Parts: sequence; C-alpha cells; structure tokens
Amino acid sequence: MKLALGMGYWSAGPPDGAQEQVAEAERLGFDSIWTAEAYGSDALTPLAWWGATTESIGLGTSICQISARTPAAMAMAAMSLDHLSGGRFRLGLGVSGPQVVEGWYGQPYPKPLARTREYVEVIRRIWARDIPVEFQGEFYHLPSKGGSDLGKPLKSTVHPLRNDIPIYLGAEGPKNVAMTAEIADGWLPLFFAPKDNTFYRDAMAEGFAREGARRSFDDFDVACPVSIVPNDDVEAAADLIRPMLALYAGGMGAREVNFHFDVFSRMGYEAECVKIQELYLAGDKRSAIAAVPTSMVEDVALIGPAEKIRDDLAKWEESVVNTMVISGPPKLLNLVAETIGS
Repeated sequence: MKLALGMGYWSAGPPDGAQEQVAEAERLGFDSIWTAEAYGSDALTPLAWWGATTESIGLGTSICQISARTPAAMAMAAMSLDHLSGGRFRLGLGVSGPQVVEGWYGQPYPKPLARTREYVEVIRRIWARDIPVEFQGEFYHLPSKGGSDLGKPLKSTVHPLRNDIPIYLGAEGPKNVAMTAEIADGWLPLFFAPKDNTFYRDAMAEGFAREGARRSFDDFDVACPVSIVPNDDVEAAADLIRPMLALYAGGMGAREVNFHFDVFSRMGYEAECVKIQELYLAGDKRSAIAAVPTSMVEDVALIGPAEKIRDDLAKWEESVVNTMVISGPPKLLNLVAETIGS
C-alpha cells in the first residue's frame, strides 16, 4: 500500500501548515500529493506553489473539473506542470455534479461519461503532438463550428516532456468506473468501502476487458482518500468524520441527483441516507450529522486505537486500492507511515 498526501480544496482561505505537510510527506517517502477544486480554490495553482519546493514526490489533481477548462487549456496546464516538475505531474479529472457544472461554470451537464471520453481523447491528441489537432465530436469541436470560420487545426508550440502524462478519473458509479478502467491510467474514488470491493473489481474488470483498454489490474493505480483518526474513543473519532459524510451524503448535490448518496446507499445505508438528506436539506445540519451511524464511518475510514486501525487496515490491503491518500499534520503523517510500514 502506497501512501499519498491529500491537500483537498480550501475553505475560507489557504490552509495553515500546508507547506510543512508537503515537506514531511516527501521526507517520509510518500508517493504523491493531491489537490482538489470545487467552486473556490482551483487545483492547479496550489499544486504548483507547494510542488515548487519539492524534488521527488508526485504531483496530482484530485480532481480538476472538466467543465472549468476546455480540453486544450487543460492539456496546456498539464504540459506546463509536467515540464516544471520534471515529469512528476498526474492529471486527475472529474465531472462534478449538475449543481456545480451548470450553476457555477454555466456549462451543460448531460451525458457526463460521453463528455469525459471526448475530453480525454482531445487531451491525448494534443500531447501526442504528431499532427495538428482536429476533432469533431458531440461536445468538443476543434476547429469550432459556427464562428468566424477562420479557425485552423493547430499543434502545440510546446514539446511535451512526456507525451503520455498519466490521467486519473474521479468516478463513483459502476459505468463510470468501467470507463475509467478502459481509458485512464488510474481511478480516484471519493468514498470507498472495502466490503464493496467485489462490486468495484467487477466494474474495473469490465473496463479492462474492452477493446483498446490501456491498462490492467497489474499497472492501474487506485488512489483513494481515507480519513484516519487515531483515538482510544471510537465514538469521539467518528464524530470528527460525521460532518463530512453528512455533507456529502445529504447536502452535496440535489435531492434528485447526488452520486455520493448513491455510493452510501450501495453500502447498505439507503434508509440512513434518506434521513440524513431530509435533515440536511431542511437546514438541520446538527441532526443530520448525528444521524450518520458509526458503522458508516468505519466502512470508509480508519478510526480508533492504533491496534484497531492496524486490524482494519488488512481489508484495505486486500482491496483494489493500492494508494491511500491521507490528510493531516506532520504528526499524523508520521504515525500513519509507521502503522502502514509495520
């Protein structure tokens, strides 16, 4: 099991101690650091800023939202960061949800899987840099149609350091996971429960079996965020995770479309999620948080005494997850490194 550092996205402003966390993660030999974006801080600027002080650790976005940038703009940013980091960049992409895509970016949301497939194809054509890029799909058009009619196919002026920068996709549903296994180099789950490992392994296997699939189980990276809270009091540890799970299961997304709700429902918590969502959307966040069962926390996080965390870690090591993305201060990073290493 590889370890990675998750920096997430900002709340009101830049997080305290971020540079110290990044430095400690590199010192401890962590595989990579990952930044995120929602509708505040972006994923690329903090990654470049913090990554500039590192030498060896991988630098990834988890995730850049595809509606925020055209495929060409995303390809340019990836090439630039890969050059500046000496070939350490990993491009994590995701579709977000309709509230953010249409409410924040003002872009249409329908057919997110087909849109992602085209987006990745355009990026890879740009990176290949073998011929000027032409692409006429359902969602993306290079050159564009219906404008001045003066557009022409172009080839990047920059020679990519690598023509095949790794692409990871954020995915939660089985169809999206299968497509990720087919066209990407890695998968970025958000909430993963080892007890659902067979469900996800089957979805990945379907993607790997498709004609033209790039990878297999042997060379595909699954980098999963895992909250780790060492505490002799399991309930007190769970209380630190409940607010996040209530937010995602209950308040992140519309009542009709919430992919995180669906993930927890598949884990066996549909009734609990309905209650959490009703409370959260009614504005009673305190009760929504209290409605998150401890077992739901334990399914997706490692909490409790060190001995319990070590025991629970075994099911993660047997799953498709091979990179555990953790967040926290240097003290926690050291403790986790010692626990995983032992």
